[in-house]
Amino acid sequence: MLKNILLTPVGELQTNCYIIYCETTKRCAVIDPGAEGEKIAKKIESLKLIPVYIILTHGHYDHIGGVNYLLQKYKENNIQLAAHEAEVEMLKNPMINYSIITGAGISIKTPDRILKDGDIIEISAELKLKTIHTPGHTFGGSCFQYENKALFAGDTIFLESVGRTDLHGGSFDNISRSIKEKLFTLDGAMIVLPGHGPHTSIAHEKANNIYLE
Repeated sequence: MLKNILLTPVGELQTNCYIIYCETTKRCAVIDPGAEGEKIAKKIESLKLIPVYIILTHGHYDHIGGVNYLLQKYKENNIQLAAHEAEVEMLKNPMINYSIITGAGISIKTPDRILKDGDIIEISAELKLKTIHTPGHTFGGSCFQYENKALFAGDTIFLESVGRTDLHGGSFDNISRSIKEKLFTLDGAMIVLPGHGPHTSIAHEKANNIYLE
């Protein structure tokens, strides 16, 4: 893990929530705050970070459960919510983000930044993430590339596995194409930070991911 990226597993599914920050300005983005908003906020405040973005790889309930808490807590920061345009419906609808099964019924506002493939999210002048639209797990599932150092992969790819494709918006053909055509063209040394479980690398997945043979 890079020193300016913090990992905080949250919720019953132990979703990997990441905080990436600029060491100079202390501006940060929270990626996939799936639950336990107070826990995430304590991590932010322990390092005196300034949260300016919440970035969602996709809209399933286990990746969005802490969003509303953080938006309210940091509203004076003018914190921005960012997600791909094809995830807006899922964010709003508890039936298709599956929060209905937990009894929570989570609904999230329309993102402030509606992302498309290739869009750049500027956290600070020194820290930018590139949006890579990787449909297959959901319609608008996306990964976020931090230079040639790290890829926040959500539930698109895991250590020697891929995201499930049997839910709303899922397609094995699409997820396989997304990974092979968009992710496997990246630098092999790049760390892959998935939405659940341990990190991996592009090179390791190209050589060992049996789902993509």
